[in-house]
Parts: sequence; structure tokens; C-alpha cells
Amino acid sequence: MKRIFPILTLTIGAVAFAGPVSAAVQTQNKLIVKSKRELDVKYLLYLPKDHAAKPEKKWPLILFLHGAGERGDDLNRVKVHGPPKLVEKGEALEFIVVSPQCPRGTVWNDDVLITLLNDVAKRYRADETRLYLTGLSMGGYGTWSLGLTHCDRFAAIAPICGGGDFIKAYNAGGAKGKALKTLGVWAFHGAKDTVVPLAESERMVATLKKFGHPGPKLTVYPEARHDSWTKTYANPELYKWFLQHQRK
Repeated sequence: MKRIFPILTLTIGAVAFAGPVSAAVQTQNKLIVKSKRELDVKYLLYLPKDHAAKPEKKWPLILFLHGAGERGDDLNRVKVHGPPKLVEKGEALEFIVVSPQCPRGTVWNDDVLITLLNDVAKRYRADETRLYLTGLSMGGYGTWSLGLTHCDRFAAIAPICGGGDFIKAYNAGGAKGKALKTLGVWAFHGAKDTVVPLAESERMVATLKKFGHPGPKLTVYPEARHDSWTKTYANPELYKWFLQHQRK
């Protein structure tokens, strides 16, 4: 039977539901971000099966950023990799999972993503101390960018076959610098990646170490090419590792 996904149209400060949100069902959603111009952000939303039954509970949240190949206006494309793929196959996750879609011809925007995160976290009772971020390829770059810029919002990040601007780490000072040093970081990369060289992840991890981060991790798959995400997202240890990190 073909699944039917209700569309939720979300506007900051107001809510308009075109259909009910059902626990343990990955639904298609849209947030209208108003800055210099109005921007529609389409995203998949997954709520744990007990979300509705436990209204007093706050839940850990994963923000997932897809790669360049999944850009566009068809949210079904976002389900081909990562946590959305696991959910679509019927795997139960104990996280709220937010999976936005990047418009065709653009890259991930930190301001748009943090606005989406803030809206969903408030609306669906996310545990603000357990917000996690991960993404692959272009989403790996997005993870490094958003994670370093808003290191005080996330408890842990897991960028996969990505890279970033190491200046963001060097420029972190004060409370932001303290938050960066306590941010959980576990990067993944294929040693034979010819699309995004392994050196991109190595440079970011080395930068964090120079900055004074006590333990950024990098897992390198010796025989993997660009696809270092399938094995990573299928590994239960990643999700256990996320939950080991919490913002005080």
C-alpha cells in the first residue's frame, strides 16, 4: 500500500495543519522562512512512536542534511540515504528526525537551518540539551558549517565525507569557544574518495585539535570511495554515541 504523507505548512508564529501528525510516521512538511525574502523550506519529519503517548517527555533530535544529488522539490529524494532511509524501511528511532531538502542549484544555508531547527525543536518538544547534527557530502560541508557556527546549540555533530572553513574554529572565542571545545565531533570518510578528498575531513579534525578540542574523532574506511555514509548510518554505535553527548 502506498503511504500517504500529509503536508504541514509552518509559518513562524502561526501553525496551519493540512493533516495530522502521526507518531512513528515520517511526514512531509514545509516551513516558510521570512528574512530578506520569503523562503519555503520543505522537510521530512519523523516522530518516535511514543511521542504522542508521552506528552510530558522531551526527545533527542537529529537534524540530517542530504547531499547534492538529493536537491530539488521532491521530498522522496531525501529518503534515499541516512536516517530518513532507515525510517522509511521501518526502523524505529528514539529521536525526532528532521530532514530538510535543499533547493536545486543552492547549498545549505546556516540561517535557514537554524531557524528550522528552532521552530521544530519548540513545536515538537525536543530536548534542547540533546540536539544532534549530521550530513553527507554537501550535507557534510553543511554539518561542519552549521555545527561550528552554532556549536552552542548542538551536543554533537557527525559530518560524513565533507569539509569546512577552519577559520570558523579559529575565530571562536569566549562562550562560543568553550562550547566548541565541548562539542562532540565524529567525522567519517572513505580513504579512496575521489569526489571529496579525505584531506578535507583530516584538515577539519586537525584544526579542532589545534584549537584545543580534546577529542574530535575521525573514522576512515580504507576501501570506501565517496559512499562512506551507508555503513555509517547503518551502525547502531553512531546513535549510541550521539546520546552520550548532552549540553549542560
